[in-house]
Amino acid sequence: MSLIDRFLDRAIRRGQLTVTFPGGRTATYGTPDPELGEVAIRFADGRALRQLLADPSLGAAEAFMDGRLVIERGDIRDFLNLATANNRWEEGRGTLDASTLRRTVDAVRFRIDRINMARRSRRNVAHHYDLSDRLYDLFLDVDRQYSCAYFTDPSVSLEQAQVDKKAHIAAKLAIEPGMTVLDIGCGWGGMALYLHRMTGAEVCGITLSEEQLKVARRRAEMAGVDDKVRFELIDYRHLTGQFDRIVSVGMFEHVGPAHYRAFFRQCHKLLAPDGVMLLHTIGRAGGPGVTDAFTAKYIFPGGYIPALSEIARGHEGLRMFLTDVEVLRLHYAHTLAHWYDRVVAARDAIIDLYDERFYRMWTYYLAGCDVSFRHGGLVNYQLQYARDRYALPITRDYMAQAERALGDVPALRAAG
Repeated sequence: MSLIDRFLDRAIRRGQLTVTFPGGRTATYGTPDPELGEVAIRFADGRALRQLLADPSLGAAEAFMDGRLVIERGDIRDFLNLATANNRWEEGRGTLDASTLRRTVDAVRFRIDRINMARRSRRNVAHHYDLSDRLYDLFLDVDRQYSCAYFTDPSVSLEQAQVDKKAHIAAKLAIEPGMTVLDIGCGWGGMALYLHRMTGAEVCGITLSEEQLKVARRRAEMAGVDDKVRFELIDYRHLTGQFDRIVSVGMFEHVGPAHYRAFFRQCHKLLAPDGVMLLHTIGRAGGPGVTDAFTAKYIFPGGYIPALSEIARGHEGLRMFLTDVEVLRLHYAHTLAHWYDRVVAARDAIIDLYDERFYRMWTYYLAGCDVSFRHGGLVNYQLQYARDRYALPITRDYMAQAERALGDVPALRAAG
């Protein structure tokens, strides 16, 4: 047990972790910390231990999913929070993960996976977004916004924060009545419907998820706006025409670095000469990296979270101005905390839909993402672009004014 003892002694300093090993031996690591609850775990067998040591990320996830890593005090979010709070990105302690050899192998594998060709994109999207509608209804807000909310205050409800996210983005787009808007990766249609309702713009939303397409079209028909808000099942690479505004929220993570240049080139082509674009994406606070093995295997095959430098290389030289950059640091942590709590509350319903292993996988996914924004190197970027330097006012005042105006329409805001 000396190897695991050394590992945990290094990994846990703040907060206390009690571990029961196969055979019954119990050991406690770290020191009590009022900001971190005490956590107790039990390894049901030696295989779980070996997996953890060989690959802490995937090994811990699979052992938890299989019921061989048992949380006896606290829950999986408490456990992951304790582990990551001791290895905060700002502190630069480096990783306690796998060996240099494993990291090298993973880097090669993920670079291959990130070559996300069009023929694979739809399959990758379907893996995650074509799950049961009922699942998403159980933990998302009423508008099914499956992306980072915008918390003007951490105490506001998830529903309010998602409405405020849409207003925040709409304000940056500076949409005027009669404009046309393209929503790349439109999800279940909430953003497109909001933009039409609040600005009068005509919106085209595109997706690669057949399930999302059905819901989005049904929502537009029920609202009586399907002549103004249309949705298509099409890859952005195959779209033609021009639009006054382009918005893309939570889609860029599926593009892959090998295609960033093609993505921005296509956006430049689709954007009117005086057009404006807003890109909202999860991003790395540091440099380029690799997708962790758990996420790549179980959650987002083909997905990759970009560094800001990688995004910049994608648009440099295309004669498109980067007119505004905002970094949302803790907003997604607050969002994920709400989602996690709702999933836990819906445990029985999710097990009825799938099974116990899926439920554990989903809680591990949401908890892992939460702590990655709370302690790790993940943020959200909102990047605004314009083809013409005169397309937008020269100060940011218009954004705040537009955001306040959207918030002063209570009937529409509540329907957001």
